[in-house]
Amino acid sequence: MHQFVAEKKKIEIVNRKAGFEYHTEDKYVAGIVLTGPEVKSIRANNLNLGDAYGMVQDGELFLKNMHISEFKQAMGFGEQVPLRERKLLLTKKELQRLGAKAKNKGYTIFPMRLFENERGIFKVEIGIGQGKKTYDKRDDLKERDMKRELERYK
Repeated sequence: MHQFVAEKKKIEIVNRKAGFEYHTEDKYVAGIVLTGPEVKSIRANNLNLGDAYGMVQDGELFLKNMHISEFKQAMGFGEQVPLRERKLLLTKKELQRLGAKAKNKGYTIFPMRLFENERGIFKVEIGIGQGKKTYDKRDDLKERDMKRELERYK
């Protein structure tokens, strides 16, 4: 007797724009407060992290501008707001460290990826860093092209 267990695919959505736009200094893994339809929508890959950023307000961290599309099958659940603020859950020590660094001029809190952990709970990996200048971005592109050329000739 063979039992086939369907291996559940773990969700991982990466914000590629973050690595291109920012120098990352620190990374944190935070829990995120979501509603039921939002979880269903994320499992259907209806999420955009591109314009999202974090903001510390009253000792709490919120993720703004993260777009989670409405889940059409959940009509009786109430109003679904795609761009609402979503609370991130960190320890008090991490929040204080992050808040102190975010007050510095030029520092931004941004989501790097949203993933599902082994228990099926969604987590957000956030980074804090400064925005790259145009010439930094050009240098990154040149470096990537050179690596690609070297790989081609190996």
